[in-house]
Amino acid sequence: MIAERKRLQDNNWKDWGPYVSNRQWGNVREDYSPNGDAWNFASHNNAESYAYRWGEEGIAGISDKKQLFCFAFSFWNKKDKIIKERFFGLSNPQGNHGEDIKELFYYLDNTPTHSYMKMVYKYPINEFPYDEIIIENGKRNKKQPEYEIFDTDIFNNDEYFDIFIEYAKVDHNDILIRTTIYNRSKKSAPIVVAPIIWFRNDWKWGYNPYKPHTNASQKGCINIHHEHISIKKFYSRNPNVESLFCENETNNPRLYGTPYPEGAYFKDGINQHIIHGSPTINPKKTGTKASFLINDIIEASEFKTFDFRLSPDELEDPFSQFDEIFNTRIQEANEFYNEIQQDMLDDDKKNVQRQAFAGLLWNKQFYHYNVGKWLKGDPNFDAPRDFNHYVRNTEWNHLHNKDIISMPDKWEYPWYATWDLAFHCLPFAMIDAEFAKDQLLLLTKEWYMHPNGQLPAYEWNLSDVNPPVHAWASFRVFEIDEKLNGKPDLLFLEKVFQKLLLNFTWWVNRKDKNGKNIFGGGFLGLDNIGAFDRNMVLKDGEHLEQADGTSWMAMYALNMMRIAMVLAQYYQVYEDMAIKFFEHYLYIAEAMENLGEGTKGLWNEEDGFFYDVLQLGNGDSVSLKLRSIVGLIPMFAVEVIDHHLLENMPNFRARMEWILKNKPDLTKLVSHWDEEGQGRKHLMSILRKNRLTKVLARMLDDQEFLSIYGIRAMSKIYEETPFVFSVHGNENIVYYTPAESDSRMFGGNSNWRGPIWFPINFLIVESLQRFHYYYGNSLKVEFPTGSEEKKNLEEVAQDISNRLCSIFLKDENGERPFNGGNEKFNYDEYFKDYVTFYEYFHGDNGRGLGASHQTGWTATVAKLIKPRLFI
Repeated sequence: MIAERKRLQDNNWKDWGPYVSNRQWGNVREDYSPNGDAWNFASHNNAESYAYRWGEEGIAGISDKKQLFCFAFSFWNKKDKIIKERFFGLSNPQGNHGEDIKELFYYLDNTPTHSYMKMVYKYPINEFPYDEIIIENGKRNKKQPEYEIFDTDIFNNDEYFDIFIEYAKVDHNDILIRTTIYNRSKKSAPIVVAPIIWFRNDWKWGYNPYKPHTNASQKGCINIHHEHISIKKFYSRNPNVESLFCENETNNPRLYGTPYPEGAYFKDGINQHIIHGSPTINPKKTGTKASFLINDIIEASEFKTFDFRLSPDELEDPFSQFDEIFNTRIQEANEFYNEIQQDMLDDDKKNVQRQAFAGLLWNKQFYHYNVGKWLKGDPNFDAPRDFNHYVRNTEWNHLHNKDIISMPDKWEYPWYATWDLAFHCLPFAMIDAEFAKDQLLLLTKEWYMHPNGQLPAYEWNLSDVNPPVHAWASFRVFEIDEKLNGKPDLLFLEKVFQKLLLNFTWWVNRKDKNGKNIFGGGFLGLDNIGAFDRNMVLKDGEHLEQADGTSWMAMYALNMMRIAMVLAQYYQVYEDMAIKFFEHYLYIAEAMENLGEGTKGLWNEEDGFFYDVLQLGNGDSVSLKLRSIVGLIPMFAVEVIDHHLLENMPNFRARMEWILKNKPDLTKLVSHWDEEGQGRKHLMSILRKNRLTKVLARMLDDQEFLSIYGIRAMSKIYEETPFVFSVHGNENIVYYTPAESDSRMFGGNSNWRGPIWFPINFLIVESLQRFHYYYGNSLKVEFPTGSEEKKNLEEVAQDISNRLCSIFLKDENGERPFNGGNEKFNYDEYFKDYVTFYEYFHGDNGRGLGASHQTGWTATVAKLIKPRLFI
């Protein structure tokens, strides 16, 4: 058996991993202000001096799975005003498009057990332009691009270090650490390397008096003392390095002007000592935070390597087999990914996929948030909250998260988001199906899910609403796992199904405003897709009937029906649940067709498209004829059932026959249930063949949705002539905006008015594949629209998939579109093969936008880039 697969059977190998956040400041968890000003309470300015309550941050940081003990690197070029102990970026108010990291780094490799990990950080040799970046972004408005670090002159003449950071595990609790620093410039440059170990501060809040510590040992060794940590020694290959010690405690005198206690050595003590030579480190060589200090010079175009080890053992020669073990782990990582990529011939595709997996794995994070404690404060530290003003998450007292969770991006979004995580799990299932299944189950646990059945959205507002894709992701992960491992994990499927019953009921009770199976309420993540805030409370009983909300629920019902049908093959009791969800799906389909007497349906026959409908207080309705992905999402409500599944479900078949006979108007909405497709298949879809072809004619029109790089979030027809809609005296204007958002409707750091988003595109590809699974070559459409070239839906899906993958792959000129035409990124020897997986992409040229390491849902490219495992 391949070594990494063998390690995956031993959970101990995941005890340590890259679980330290890239940003802990600016998070809700650390906000103890009375007015909910999270961005300013714990900021980048005070991060070096402020001891966090709920988690830790660092560069390439690792920790144990409960984050009792952490390791990360810090560096200093002897020009910056602070040591580089954390990645820099702008807060949401500072950025003209919201929060934004301003560093260059790339995740290059990682294995599921983190037996081997590698990344590279590009650290400027000259003074980091902190102030320039803040000032210039502050000058820019929403219609201007962000001012990035590469827009400064800091990388001119290649005056930067390439800092490669690697980890290789000897055993599950014995870790080899290496940093190799290349001077890419034509002049020698000094570098300070300060690898830091510290304990998360768990002792000062009033619950646990136990305080661990570190202390100096023999030369090149620091002792680690913690009753629950197996690692006891920190070694440096260079035995003559200096060791520095302070405490992971807030520097209250510096931040708040309190008196300076005698003999105190605060969190920023190592920084102050390195930068200013201040007496801020403990001369007794002990503390809860410690570091080796290495001063060196890297000659022009040369490199130096620095090795360290975290070990449970006292070793006479900690580095005797260091190189051999490193080489073995690298070889084992190659063997693991070679097996996964054995049917891939293109080296560039292999590189992109492997970096996508690496980013997923590096973006695991220890996430700790106990809302009850956070709201009331701790015994030793009150929370001065103004509950009459604004305090978040008061209705989530039960929520207590303390787990390793897949983050969307450990700097821009260092908190889980429910629908993001669902998409993360598909590529995760290709390399570590158990982790993918555990993640999906985790959010349904009682200490996550609200007692009313709602899944937590994200920490800024746990009550916000994500599109309900959890059932879809759970079933897809189940299928991938069964395909790869040869047996179905029915226990996982049962567990998640039982909990999603509660969530489905919550949706029905809370988001179906009038009990008509039409759903609304707006969606986190699809925030600025409409003409106005779709969560807005309107006047005089007016409300928005949402085509996408209703379609998501139709999709949810079909997903639950499909899960129940699979389980019914083993346990007959689930047959009744399959019937229940089938009928619920029918009612939603009927409601989309007819909202009620005197009102318009969500389908517009003249335009061949679905639109939101605004219900007026006088009983009239207005169709909001804005063509966006709102009208494409009904495609996702599609399921194809193989006839053999029905053969073991006599009750389901009997009920189906009764409905077909007694409710013909309802069953015609099912779309060809009674007409078997190729291979005796049955189709359930919101879109009948006629309507599907009309929607596809819009979607596959390169003057509307079809881009060279995928499907846009909004039709391009609004580029010159905007959509205009007036409500309550306010004129709402929507332009096609292919890049950054021009609206701060929801903070302004995302945009659904034109760019290409991978989660929606991924579902489009899968939906087309499902339609083809039923229709085969009996349904072909013009692709692109107007070309007179006909393709079946599998060919269309593959073409869209290829367009999405091409964002990252080298084109005929050797350029990767996500780089936005940046010549250095495309052609420089030390950039051209590095890939970042952005949050979303320019609708016309594929340039990466938003969070630069949103490897989570954009990592679905790892699934698209590989030949399909199955339908």
